[in-house]
Amino acid sequence: MCVESDGCEIEGCSSSDEVRTLSGSMSPGLMPSPDLHSCKPGQKFRAALLRCRRTPAVAAGVLSFGNVLNYMDRSTVAGVLLDIQRHYEVSDSGAGLLQTVFICSFMVAAPIFGYLGDRFNRKVILSCGIFFWSTVTLLSSFIGKEYYWLFVLSRGLVGIGESSYSAISPTIIGDLYTSNSRTMMLSVFYLAIPLGYGLGYILGSGAKDAAEDWHWALRVSPFLGVTVGALILLFVPDPKRGSADQMEGRISHSHSWLSDMKALTKNRSYVFSSLAAAAVSFATGAFGMLIPIYLFRAQVVQKEVEACTKKVCSSRDSLIFGAITCVTGLLGVVIGAGATRFFRRRTARADPLVCAISMMGSAIFICLVFVVAKNSIHGAYVCIFIGETLLFVNWALTADILMFVVIPTRRATAVAFQSFTSHLLGDAGSPYLIGTISDALQEKFASSELWKFLSLGYALMLCPFIIVVGGMFFLATALYFLDDREKAEKLKKLMQQTPPSSVQV
Repeated sequence: MCVESDGCEIEGCSSSDEVRTLSGSMSPGLMPSPDLHSCKPGQKFRAALLRCRRTPAVAAGVLSFGNVLNYMDRSTVAGVLLDIQRHYEVSDSGAGLLQTVFICSFMVAAPIFGYLGDRFNRKVILSCGIFFWSTVTLLSSFIGKEYYWLFVLSRGLVGIGESSYSAISPTIIGDLYTSNSRTMMLSVFYLAIPLGYGLGYILGSGAKDAAEDWHWALRVSPFLGVTVGALILLFVPDPKRGSADQMEGRISHSHSWLSDMKALTKNRSYVFSSLAAAAVSFATGAFGMLIPIYLFRAQVVQKEVEACTKKVCSSRDSLIFGAITCVTGLLGVVIGAGATRFFRRRTARADPLVCAISMMGSAIFICLVFVVAKNSIHGAYVCIFIGETLLFVNWALTADILMFVVIPTRRATAVAFQSFTSHLLGDAGSPYLIGTISDALQEKFASSELWKFLSLGYALMLCPFIIVVGGMFFLATALYFLDDREKAEKLKKLMQQTPPSSVQV
């Protein structure tokens, strides 16, 4: 038997098992005693809860589910963007502004949460962030059409809440797993990005169609957010920094934020992979936000549908694009993890090289989208499918590169600053920039449905060019990856043997 609290026994344990009390203390197994009694239902529940909290897979699963919700909330607005455009009577640039404001607030808040995540209880910060963004999202669904500026502001507030999750949650997984296990769990975690994006389109469009009101697209995810926040408080631990690297109890964070930033800027693999992540962010931000509108306009040109003049616009393209994103996200992350494990047997630079090759291939197929869309919407969907699959290969691998070249005590700061730079140079401006280019092209010529379609396509052609640039940055990462990984390993060993205050980093 196992004693789980004072005088309470749980069936199914041998007398030689060690004893774990509810307080977490350990002692040798006890022999049966007449003073022991069966656990009450509440005590059994607490015991089961403790066992779940000690299982890393449960924590990783909850965090991955939260990441799905994180990105689902972002793309819900994109899924009903046609309706928002018509309701608030805004142009392409005005629609793109929603994403730009969201990302700007996200990237400004990310370094702050990175600093807090390296020093304070991470799961409390995560839960507070989720409760905050869920509340703001729900309230934003009640904003009237004469207050578009307030709706834009609400997206900025949501970005602040979501930045806490993106900056901190990967570091918890990094402290629960190591080596190939960490690669696998981070792959599952980052699978939530395309999966969440795709489900956001589907959820937003589905809720809008069911209620015949686009506002309901913003009233479903907040309830899921509250659930995830509670699950994090119950099942996700806050492991000591470096515990998975056999550094538990030996290190503490004694360096300033400025010294952390100085070390990161000297880490060439980290810098180049962050610039590559910015290229991915640029493309996915603009592509994901505006491609449903582009595909709808393509069908208007082909006379398959009529221009949106009704109370509720067609959701067909958002639903199809969402489904494609879910499937390609799954394929991309699985292919990335499998390809990296295979090529690691042949080269230690497998992570950045796989990212570089996949991005070059992605640029080709995304470019083809704008070539075939005018004549074949099905051909455009095929190109999107292949291009997105190749693009999503690198998402989990970018985080894995960071875990290899950055020491545990500054990983939250590294994730947050990478998030900041990738958004600053990426999707903070890309939706608005491409929307502005599209508006400028439309103003130069007589307005027509054909020219609206072509102008947005010409503007979106900037995306594959930026993806190629990102692939080149991953090639640069490969040049320095081994040296930076070796430096990080040496520093971890030094920190294990030396008091943190005396280690020069």
